[in-house]
Formats: sequence, structure tokens, C-alpha cells
Amino acid sequence: MSKYFISLFFLCFPLMGISQSEPIDLQQKDTVAYKEQYGLRIGADLNRLVFSFIDEDYTGFEVVGDFRLTEKLYLAGELGNEEKTIFEDLGNTPLYNYTSKGSYLKLGVDLNTYENWFGMRNAIIIGGRYSYATFSQTLNDYKVFDSNRFFNPDDFFPGVNAPEEFSGLSASWLEMVIGIKAELFANIYVGMSARLGFLVTNSESERFPNLWIPGFNRVTDGSNFGVSYNYTLSYMIPFYKKSRKKKETPPTPDNQ
Repeated sequence: MSKYFISLFFLCFPLMGISQSEPIDLQQKDTVAYKEQYGLRIGADLNRLVFSFIDEDYTGFEVVGDFRLTEKLYLAGELGNEEKTIFEDLGNTPLYNYTSKGSYLKLGVDLNTYENWFGMRNAIIIGGRYSYATFSQTLNDYKVFDSNRFFNPDDFFPGVNAPEEFSGLSASWLEMVIGIKAELFANIYVGMSARLGFLVTNSESERFPNLWIPGFNRVTDGSNFGVSYNYTLSYMIPFYKKSRKKKETPPTPDNQ
């Protein structure tokens, strides 16, 4: 019997040596893959809706949307319509007022520069748009400026009382976008962005210049730049998911 146990011991000893030759990995690797949603995010500009209620000289709306192409890149755009009546004064004396109304479309891309924590879907974006607007302007009333105030010291002479409309106007511009988007609840986002536009084309009437362009805002004399902004509430419609592997953290000296 003793010979039997001795023979079994010498048979198992080489196998034990072979099994111990492979190093034991005490650090388990995280192989969990997180499924990120890809789809269409669509919403509205709250800023234009609010001003439509509180400003009797303005009505407007804007629909915003973006579609996720890659982990960082989005195809984005805005579609809107605005109507605004503006009064121009010289001191305390009104000179003229006009109404500009029309529609615009903006298309471009957004790049998310924010490195989200695992599972988060917030964004700090920079992007660009090519924008195009078609609109009309109506000169509602104006007064003739006269430096000689002898016959009418308190006011200027009235011009034509009947409104005059200038239609078939258009403009295009390039727009740089900087903004943020944060997920409030599942698939519901709030965002804000600031836009700097550079006017590329501007077809206008010879009798009355384009002073305010829907989607671009006020046109400054002698400058092609315009500034606008929006505050958005949007919902993401998920279409499909892609796996995103969690990045492995480098080992610390204590774990080596």
C-alpha cells in the first residue's frame, strides 16, 4: 500500500509544477460593455416661445434637432419662423417702424467635446451651420427727416401713410455654435447655445435695406456679423444601440 501512495505522489508532483508555471492574474479585467443609444433628438426653442407671449411686437418658433452619427459627432439643424416689428427713433422722436417676417433653415454638425462619465449623455458642443432665410419687410410708417425745424419744431413731416411691402428677400450666412446640453431625465434634455453669424449673401430692395433677418437678428450697418441664442427642451427618440467598452483605468502602484 505504501508503494502505491509513493508512486501516486511522484506522478502528481510534475503536474503540480506545470500548473504553477502559469502566473495567476489577481486583477480581474472589466469586460462590461455599455450600450449607448443612437437616435434623433428633437425639440423646441423655449426662448422664442416665451417672447411670443410677452412681446406684442414679436412672434416666432424654432424646431431644433440632431442625429447622432458617431460617439462625438452629430448632424444638427434648426427650422424656424419669425415676425418682428421694430421702431426706430431719433432721440425721443420716432422716425419709422417696419415689420420683418419669414422663415429660415440651418444645417450643419455639432461636435461633443465633453468626456462623459460612464453611462452619462451630456454635451459641451462646438459646431457650425449654413443658414438660409426667405422673408419680406413692410415699411409701416415713416417721417421725413428735416434739419430745418422752423415750420414743425416738435416733429418731422409725415411720409406715406400706407404701408409698403418689400417681398422676395433672401439672405444666407455661416454660423458658429457654442453650447451645452444636459440630460434632465431619461431621454429628456435641456440646452442653450450662442451663435455668431457671418452674412454671406443679402438680397435687398434698393428703396429699403434689410435691417432685421429672421434667424440672423439685427443687421448692423457696415458689418456682416450677427448674434443670436436659444434655450431648448428636447426629447431623444432612440433608434438603435452601440456597445461602448468601459475604458480601463491604468493600474496604480498599490495594485501592481
